[in-house]
Amino acid sequence: MKNLFLSAAIVLGSLTSFASTTPVKNTVVKVISIEDEYTEIKIEELPAAISESLKKAYPEAVITKAYKNEKSEYKLDVTVGDKVGNLFANADGTWIKK
Repeated sequence: MKNLFLSAAIVLGSLTSFASTTPVKNTVVKVISIEDEYTEIKIEELPAAISESLKKAYPEAVITKAYKNEKSEYKLDVTVGDKVGNLFANADGTWIKK
C-alpha cells in the first residue's frame, strides 16, 4: 500500500514539473540604417586637411576612392597593406565615427 501511494506521489509530482510554462520572450530588434548619399569625387579634389590627417593617422594608407555628401562629409576607401576599409572625415580633417 505504501508503494502504491509512493508511486502515485512520484507520478503526480513529475507531471506537475512538465505542466510548468516558461515565459516566452519576444525580442524585437529594430535596425535603422541612415546612409547619406555620397557621390564619388576625384582624389585630387579632397581638401588638404583630410590628406594631412590621413598621413598623420595612417602613414602607409593609400586612398583608392573618395566620396562627398551634401553635408561636406567625406568617405574614403583606403587600403593599408592588405587591409581595406572606409574612413569618414569632415572638410577640416576631423575624423567621424559612423
